[in-house]
Amino acid sequence: MATPQIADRIGAVRRFNRFYTRQIGLLRDGMVDTRFSLTEARVLYELGQAPESTATAIATALGLDHGYLSRLLGGFAEAGLITRKPSPEDGRQTLLALSAKGRATFQKLDRGSHNLVGALLETMAEPRQQQMVEAMQTIERCLAPDAAPPTIVLRPHRTGDMGWVLESHGTHYAAEQGWGAGFEALVAGIVTQFLREFDAARERCWIAEMDGARVGSVFLVKGGDEVAKLRLLLVEPQARGLGLGRRLVDECIRFAREARYRRITLWTQSILTDARRIYERAGFRLVREEPHHSFGHDLVGETWELDL
Repeated sequence: MATPQIADRIGAVRRFNRFYTRQIGLLRDGMVDTRFSLTEARVLYELGQAPESTATAIATALGLDHGYLSRLLGGFAEAGLITRKPSPEDGRQTLLALSAKGRATFQKLDRGSHNLVGALLETMAEPRQQQMVEAMQTIERCLAPDAAPPTIVLRPHRTGDMGWVLESHGTHYAAEQGWGAGFEALVAGIVTQFLREFDAARERCWIAEMDGARVGSVFLVKGGDEVAKLRLLLVEPQARGLGLGRRLVDECIRFAREARYRRITLWTQSILTDARRIYERAGFRLVREEPHHSFGHDLVGETWELDL
């Protein structure tokens, strides 16, 4: 018997499926104002991706019953949408391809689907568009864990990144820790000072991108002649568990040594256990604890240091 927690998750998944199929029109009689069902459109899409294919390859790619697919392809042939010829390598196989009429039909479906999704995205502001795409990528990775790993790149900051750093910190810490406007003001002060006083020889900001979307950040700034400060380490939920936090901290350590700092120091909170584990594994040691009331909560601030 499913536990209450699993039952709630099952309900959430089914609710999302009902919502999403309604949003993109999958409950209509035909896809994007055509007579084709979703399955028929997906078969046409598979045929449109290569000059030739086989029923076996299509059935495998889409998880379709071979008998059902055979009847569907028969209808396509009668409508003049596909051509058939024996495979020269294997006489038991038939090569399938879109006819000129089939190619035009596929292009109409593909263009209609493109425009439908474009219209959906245009109803949202750019940050919300990015948030939705990232959430879909997360779902895809969860359902296909053996798929190719995402491409993660660490790069220097550029125009527009500081606004994202402020928004992502404010949003995630409000959602995960309940921290209020005071924390967002702290982050705003840090990024403002970084931009105004940026010393390229001794300071850095790294932005982490996963498949082209921003998912993480960290700063290394001057804390004195021989001391650097590590600040604003953040990894978005969809990128956690990939070792990205450790990579960002390692970049800070590497750069600090190149810039000839003698020590890195950082300030964090005792409740941020994931970040604390990253610092500890990187060699930082806890040197001071201090209770305080900030961001609307009673917290225990911690100072960590790493001798270089």
